[in-house]
Amino acid sequence: MFYIPNIPFAFYHGVKAGSLVFYTATNPGIENSGIGTESKYKTLQLLPQEYLPKTIFHKANSNIEDTLKAVNNSKITYPLIAKPDIGFRGLLVKKIENKDNLISYLEKYPIDILIQEFLTEENECGIFYHRLPNEKKGKITSITLKEFLHVIGDGTSTIEELIKKDNRAKIYLELVKENSKNIDLQKIISKGEKIKLSSIGNHSKGTRFINGNHLISEKLEATFNKLNNQSNDWFYGRLDLKYNSFSDVENGKFKILELNGILAEPTHIYDSENINYFQALKEIRKHWTELNKIARYNHDQKNVPYRTTIGLLKDVKKLVNYTKYIAKLNKS
Repeated sequence: MFYIPNIPFAFYHGVKAGSLVFYTATNPGIENSGIGTESKYKTLQLLPQEYLPKTIFHKANSNIEDTLKAVNNSKITYPLIAKPDIGFRGLLVKKIENKDNLISYLEKYPIDILIQEFLTEENECGIFYHRLPNEKKGKITSITLKEFLHVIGDGTSTIEELIKKDNRAKIYLELVKENSKNIDLQKIISKGEKIKLSSIGNHSKGTRFINGNHLISEKLEATFNKLNNQSNDWFYGRLDLKYNSFSDVENGKFKILELNGILAEPTHIYDSENINYFQALKEIRKHWTELNKIARYNHDQKNVPYRTTIGLLKDVKKLVNYTKYIAKLNKS
């Protein structure tokens, strides 16, 4: 609903650039600059290692015993997170409690998988950063704070009853039953006690997105300039982070879950309590304008080629077929 009204705006920039797929020159180090066809594992390698969780790449149909040894050697402990290397809206992202569960997961889903340590930092956010290639300083233009799906006890109701009473949580009851094996839904929790029902910060898992743009500061931008200036391979995207306090983020004390390229959204626009529809449309156009500047500079000044339209369409077709496949796996 945010994108159809902005199609003429995107078409206008394509005509000016002389290519309707000009945006593919935005992030030279990411396949197609990050339209969703890229490997999350390869993209993470563009970032400084100190910001990354321990990660093992499991190639589809590779030997599971070898992967288990790699997990053990890397000192990744249970619980851990397993997810598709090419993901889509949180499908097949699972918290894995033990070795047997991991084996079952890898056997059930014969696709490229990322296995990551489960990060214990309390909070998660998305920070949208972009920088012109000829400048040392970039801008943060979106911060999305994430509120995980939860219920608060009243001293008399079971967790399941609390979920059914909550307008948001009740939508995800079946998902909670499926993914939260360690939560006793029949337990009565004390008044005021908060129980987190999901530890995965995705809209499809019930996470609420909150506009955090008031937290943008020069200090925060300096931290991300330092991070981004270590690479000339990406200039535009959203970093999803785990952290304890926001002052930690300002001081560079966080872990990066994912780097999302040009398909990334400034997800604070989904905070309907603080952003209206027309403001959201304007935010998208603002970000697309920056994307256009970066892509055209890379193409005109650094000779970064635009992808051919036919080549891109072939990749998109593969992506569509792949997402249908993992959606089918998700239902199995």
